[in-house]
Amino acid sequence: MCIITKLKFSVRLLFISLLILLSTSIWAKPNQIAIIIDDIGYRQSDIAALNLPGKITYAILPQTPFGKILAEKAHATEREVILHIPMEADNGKLLGPGALTSDMSEQKIRASLAKSFAEIPFAVGINNHMGSKLTKMYRPMAWTMRYLKEHEHLFVDSLTTPSSKAQRIAKHFGVPSLHRHLFLDNELTPEYIGEQFEILIDFAKRYNSIIAIAHPHPETIAALTKLLPLLKKNNIELVSISSLLPQNKQKVQNLVNAD
Repeated sequence: MCIITKLKFSVRLLFISLLILLSTSIWAKPNQIAIIIDDIGYRQSDIAALNLPGKITYAILPQTPFGKILAEKAHATEREVILHIPMEADNGKLLGPGALTSDMSEQKIRASLAKSFAEIPFAVGINNHMGSKLTKMYRPMAWTMRYLKEHEHLFVDSLTTPSSKAQRIAKHFGVPSLHRHLFLDNELTPEYIGEQFEILIDFAKRYNSIIAIAHPHPETIAALTKLLPLLKKNNIELVSISSLLPQNKQKVQNLVNAD
């Protein structure tokens, strides 16, 4: 084989190797999960949740003693913040400030949401705190979604009831929306949280993108601090909640295709 032929062969082999490497890197793109830490704002100790590594999303209860300052700290570290809006529950539990209830008019719902967003203007959207009654009702959820659409906010259904109509109504109004798949800490033991995290990893591998919700309990923070490094080992990427919206995933795909 002459030198030119050998050179051409080597170049061709290198080109094929680069194509294989590029294809492998594209197809090996990590599956994605978002983890929302709910119920932040009433306790100063909630600040411990901000020490979790990676792109955790923080859901802040509006008009609470520590909500605004913790939201600002999260925002300063480039983590995404949403409002954790209390909504009326079937069991009649007390809701706290910023709550939406079935006896409110559209004007009152809009005013309440506006007040909550005025406190934390960089919040990208909302998810519901409780809401097993309200999320089953069309009119209050339609009024909520109309407001979110006008202000370009997203909605995440915490799915506190399997009968929720909230995400379907959000889609009807053109509000970018997602829903929770898994709660990580319904029981505050390392064993339970660890088992839920294993399920989360399994779901992420099977379904590409998954949303989990947890809370700023000391037991949860301690467990997640140990468990979150497992995501990288399983080729799973922790992302902000808005990254999982279909239009954002399409933007990423378009950039890959353009390259």
